[in-house]
Amino acid sequence: MTTNQNSCAFTGHRPKSFPWKYDETARDCILLKEVLAAQITKLADQGVTDFLSGMALGVDLWSAQIVLDLQKKYPAIRLHCILPCEGQELKWSASMQVRYNTILKQASEVIYVSREYTSGCMLKRDRYLVDHSSILLAVYNGTRRSGTGATVRYAQKLRHEIHIIDPISRTIAHFQNEK
Repeated sequence: MTTNQNSCAFTGHRPKSFPWKYDETARDCILLKEVLAAQITKLADQGVTDFLSGMALGVDLWSAQIVLDLQKKYPAIRLHCILPCEGQELKWSASMQVRYNTILKQASEVIYVSREYTSGCMLKRDRYLVDHSSILLAVYNGTRRSGTGATVRYAQKLRHEIHIIDPISRTIAHFQNEK
């Protein structure tokens, strides 16, 4: 995959970082997903056609599913699943593994940045997401010492357009960097 000016990568915290943890029926989780869906729809309305997900638990999977659901309304959009290694999902619950594999089967493209797990494969995946997109959509609570924080800073360094959704207040900050 080459970098596309009409492409958006997702990043966000894992469920353990949210007050509701893994309870996707929690009101605040549902509201966050609605804001996330509205932002992805807005980007599709603006001509974004390629969406990249690292397919981790939480925000990545939610975003990937939203893109697949939006393909009915926007048939030109594509989901690219960028995986850190084979077997990323093997320690997840059975239901999460089913969700993960169902999304992968519907994706336009699946790319592994490493075949085997290595200490750097997650970072390599996150860098790939940013390197191959022009926009970063992040669900980010401001924690610097996190993969999400590192991904946001890398996108800032590359002067990407960045949309940050605060997971608690659900407010959206937009940073348009001129390259």
